[in-house]
Amino acid sequence: MAKIGSVMTPVGRKALLLGSGELGKEVALELQRYGVEVVACDKYANAPAMQVAHRSHVFNMLDEAELRRIIELEKPDHIIPEVEAIATPVLKELEADGFNVTPTATAAWLTMNREGIRRLAAEELGIRTSDYRFASDYDEFKAAVEAVGIPCVVKPIMSSSGHGQCTVKNPEEIDHAWQTAQEGGRAGAGRVIVEGFVDFDYEITLLTVRSCSGTTFCEPVGHIQIDGDYRYSWQPQPMSATAIEKARDIARKVTDALGGYGIFGVELFIKGDDVIFSEVSPRPHDTGMVTMISQDLSEFALHARALLGLPVPEIRFFGPSASRAVVVEGDTDKIEMDSLERVLEEPGTQMRIFGKPEIKGHRRMGVILATADTLEEARAKADRAYDKLKVNVLPR
Repeated sequence: MAKIGSVMTPVGRKALLLGSGELGKEVALELQRYGVEVVACDKYANAPAMQVAHRSHVFNMLDEAELRRIIELEKPDHIIPEVEAIATPVLKELEADGFNVTPTATAAWLTMNREGIRRLAAEELGIRTSDYRFASDYDEFKAAVEAVGIPCVVKPIMSSSGHGQCTVKNPEEIDHAWQTAQEGGRAGAGRVIVEGFVDFDYEITLLTVRSCSGTTFCEPVGHIQIDGDYRYSWQPQPMSATAIEKARDIARKVTDALGGYGIFGVELFIKGDDVIFSEVSPRPHDTGMVTMISQDLSEFALHARALLGLPVPEIRFFGPSASRAVVVEGDTDKIEMDSLERVLEEPGTQMRIFGKPEIKGHRRMGVILATADTLEEARAKADRAYDKLKVNVLPR
C-alpha cells in the first residue's frame, strides 16, 4: 500500500528535483500537496522551484562528483530529473545502488541525447521517424546534409528549448548551421543530428502517463514552436480517429521501452492519418502547461501521482483551452508584469508568472491560459489577454 508519513520526519518522503524552472515549480507544488519534502536543485540561485521548495542546492548538475555528493547527502526517496542537463551516468550508477529515479535513469540518459532516443525509436522499435544522420565533425556533417538532402534541420544531439537548432534551406546556410549547432550544444561543441525535413500538417505533444493504473493519455496538445521553443499550445488538437490511434500506439511503444512511472511528453508530426515520431521527454512538457486550465489533473499533478505510486484514474477534460507563452527580451534582473487587471478581466483566463530572477537575451517568464466553448475562441481569448499585458524591462 502507498503511504506517506509526516513531512520532514524519518517516516516522511523526500523528493530531489534536478532542475527548478517553471515546470519543476509546478511539480514541487503538487508533491507538497501530498506532504512530500521537496529539495530543489539548479545551476542558479532563486530558480522558480527553489522559491516554493523546503530547501535548495545550487550547482552544475553536469558535474558528476557534485551531483553524486548532493544525492548521497540528501538520500531522497525520489530523484526527479526536470531538465536534460544532468550527468545521467551518475543517475544510472545510483539507481543500481538502490536510488529511485523518475521514471528511470535509463529514460533520463536516453532522452538527454537525441542519438539515444532516435536509435531506440527507429532502429530498435521500428517506429517511423524522419530520415537522419549523425555527424561528429564538419566533413561528416557535410556528408550527412548531402545524404539527407536540403531542406533539413540541424540540432546538437544534446540541447533543449531550441538552442543550437536551425533549418538549412539552401547550400549557403550549411556553414552557419554547423557553427550554430556547435555553439548551442549543452556540453559545448560536439556531435549533431541532421534530420530530413518532414512535410506535416501539424505537430502535437501526446502527454502519456505510466502509473500503477497502467498507461493513460491526455487529449492531444497542438502547438507552435519558434526556433524550437514553444510559444503557443492548445488542447485538444483536432485529429482523425486513425491518427489518434496511431499516435497512442507509438507513444505506448516508446514509453513502455523507457519504463518507470511518470508523465512523458511524446512529440509527433501528423500528416493526414500518418504519424511520425519526433522526440520524447520523460517529464512534464512545456507545451503541456495548457493542462493547468484544461483538465482536472494537470500534467504536473499526473506526474506527482504517478511517481508516488498513486493511481491515475480517467482524466476529466474540461473543454477547449489554449496557452500562450510570455517571452521577454532584454538584459535585466528587474521585470514588471503590468496591467494584470486587464489581462485577467475576461472569464476563463488565468496567468502564471514564473518568478525567474533575470533575463539575458530572451526568456520565457510566464504563461497565459484560457478556456472557452471552442478552440478558436480559447486561442483568441489567450491572444487578447496577451495583447493587454505590458512588460516593463527595467535597467539593472
